[in-house]
Amino acid sequence: MSKPDKPTLHPRNRHQGRYDFPQLIKSCPELARFTITNPYGKPSIDFADPEAVRVFNRALLKAQYGIQFWDIPADYLCPPIPGRADYLHTLADLLAEDNAGEIARGAQVQALDIGVGANCIYPLLGNADYRWRFVGSDIDPIALASAKAIVQANGLGKFIDLRQQGNRKHILSGLLSAEERFDLTLCNPPFHASREEATRGSQRKWRALGKADPKRKLPVLNFGGQNNELWCDGGEIRFVTQLVQESKALGQQVLWFSSLVSKASNLPGIEAALKKAGAVEQRVLEMGQGQKQSRLVAWTFQDAAARQQWCQQRFK
Repeated sequence: MSKPDKPTLHPRNRHQGRYDFPQLIKSCPELARFTITNPYGKPSIDFADPEAVRVFNRALLKAQYGIQFWDIPADYLCPPIPGRADYLHTLADLLAEDNAGEIARGAQVQALDIGVGANCIYPLLGNADYRWRFVGSDIDPIALASAKAIVQANGLGKFIDLRQQGNRKHILSGLLSAEERFDLTLCNPPFHASREEATRGSQRKWRALGKADPKRKLPVLNFGGQNNELWCDGGEIRFVTQLVQESKALGQQVLWFSSLVSKASNLPGIEAALKKAGAVEQRVLEMGQGQKQSRLVAWTFQDAAARQQWCQQRFK
């Protein structure tokens, strides 16, 4: 079976086709001042402007997900919403495989967002689309305060709980209590090994998009991002392999662990770590948004029979 020429969004993704700018501006009038006409004569925004991206996200969340309040502190990561939604839809499909093909919806589904960030995007989207409950963890108290303000302003305290990972050297260790059970974990790991590497990556992106205008000063990182959001010692491969190692101790408390993997070249190292940790099953699930191809790695320490029993007990 041949692959399509252009990667496409998940069928359940709300962001199919072009953005409806009149609808977005109606829901969020401040977007009007950031709207431009692109070279194809279509309304758009300047994705090189961090403030424009932030307001655009606010409009999308309000118009398409009913999120009445959303904001983040300056210089924090402003996520591309369609791709974040695709991650959740892909996980919903994975969970359905163990649930007799049925998409699990409702507050009985518990998900753990590792590195929830100031934007709280995965819990917001996951609750809007599937009514799942979330725990969001982070090491950054400022990010958690921002996420808490979003949760409280939208009346989502029953569905989204936030907690700090108190030990910056750990990811999962010490985060959960012994009686907690999660059906899914998700993570958007820091993918660069240093600030310099992150800057070079952003510059390559601008060249590829044809936006590098020497007469104009472009932001270093248009989506923002604090150190711990964008880079860490050892980069993505080190972070995800540590996540794999720490997940082993929680193998009976979590059905499926997962993480985005931005660099395909990191997959062999991650797969080796999963084998060493004793994962019973692992998946590499491809996703596509426009010109971009991305993927997530999912793994479990429970066999198929145990997973089906888990779902029967929790979702029926």
